[in-house]
Formats: sequence, structure tokens, C-alpha cells
Amino acid sequence: MTRRIDRRARAHPAYWAFLVHRLSGLGLALFLPLHFWALGQALQGAAALDGFLRLADQPLFKFAEWGLVVLLSLHLAGGVRLLLIEFGSASGLRKDWIAGAVAFAAAAGMAFALSLLA
Repeated sequence: MTRRIDRRARAHPAYWAFLVHRLSGLGLALFLPLHFWALGQALQGAAALDGFLRLADQPLFKFAEWGLVVLLSLHLAGGVRLLLIEFGSASGLRKDWIAGAVAFAAAAGMAFALSLLA
């Protein structure tokens, strides 16, 4: 007996919330080695840290910091959504939780972007 793949589930908002949560977690996991390398520059001395901080002051790094904040807020909101679904009642509010999680992530990203302009 062969099993058919039903692609209709990919049109559901819960699938996209699951996918965003997983991909943001993967992005954060890939960021960690770079973060540890940056922290390790402080162990190499003040000159190495100052060199890294000059590099981190470039616009590309500022954009990457914004992306990191968006990834963190998406992952946090997705995790909270998942906890609320699992421990709360599942009375048809899933789309509302998904929309709330996306709105929270967008608001956090915009707040960080505005703080970069100030």
C-alpha cells in the first residue's frame, strides 16, 4: 500500500507558523558560533575586540542585528504560541495565536529598526 502525500496541509496557517518557528530556530543555531567567536575576541585582548567592534559598526552588521532581533522575536512568539496551544484550550483560536505571534515579531523588529535610526 502506497501512501499519498497530501499537500493541502501546507496551505494551513499552522503549517507556516511551524515552518517559521523551525527556520528561525535553525537561523539562531547557525548564529551561535559567530556569536561565540565575537565574544572570544575579548579574550584575545583589547586590540582584537576593538577591531571587531569597528567591523561590527558597518551598515551590513546593523542590518544583520535587525535580522537577529526578528529571528529571536519570531522564535519566541512561535514558542509561546506552541505552549499556549498545548497547555491551553484548542477551541479554534489557533489562527489568532498565529496572527498574534506574527504581529509581535513584526512589532519587535520595527522597534529595533527604529532604535537604530535614533
